[in-house]
Amino acid sequence: MEQKTLLLTGASRGIGHATVKVFQAAGWRVMTVSRSPFDARCPWHAGNTDHFQGDLADPVARADLVARVRETLGGQGLNAIVNNAGISPKGPAGERMGIAGSDDDLWAQVLAVNLVGPATLMRDLLPELARGRGAVVNVGSIVGSRVHPFAGVAYACSKAALAALTREAAAELGPRGIRVNMVTPGEIETEILSPGTEDMAQIIPLRRLGKPDEVARVVLFLCSEQASYVNGASIDVNGGQHA
Repeated sequence: MEQKTLLLTGASRGIGHATVKVFQAAGWRVMTVSRSPFDARCPWHAGNTDHFQGDLADPVARADLVARVRETLGGQGLNAIVNNAGISPKGPAGERMGIAGSDDDLWAQVLAVNLVGPATLMRDLLPELARGRGAVVNVGSIVGSRVHPFAGVAYACSKAALAALTREAAAELGPRGIRVNMVTPGEIETEILSPGTEDMAQIIPLRRLGKPDEVARVVLFLCSEQASYVNGASIDVNGGQHA
């Protein structure tokens, strides 16, 4: 069977890093995108050839990045895009950024990375997605549907809008054979947890935080043939945290 190819944004840590490992274990070629260059200390063997540095929020940088990805694909289709890159700015003391403290630049930055980036990446690589009858998975957040003690207002609004983008893209691109879905993580244990996140395990029915690979495995499912009739869906990965 021909090897499938994934393009993943935000791969350096947490859910993104787990997604690289889960897809590679399943035999996929993984191409990654981030604003940082490949770190030679990373044990990933394909990092020198399949990592692309670029800022998806910058139209000029994104056009160059897309051209490099297209050249690397060499005319082959793209089987999946996982839009995982996202930013959640905090205040000087690590505090949540509410309406009063979020200036125009912060709003523009968050929406450019968390919403406009995924939308334009789908648009710019549409020919490759169609050729590969690909799947897109947008990584949302539990904060897109409820007020959260740590995530700021701009981040929450960007994730709520990402859910709308997922529905719109699924309806528009479905006739081209491209499925678009979303995974919505809850409290996931990563190396950059906000102070106090561990205490939230008390309100989660499973009484623990999630692990990044538990999200990554759902992402793999949504990109696989096992999910061939799943389109426009949002799958919660939150241990039952619905209150």
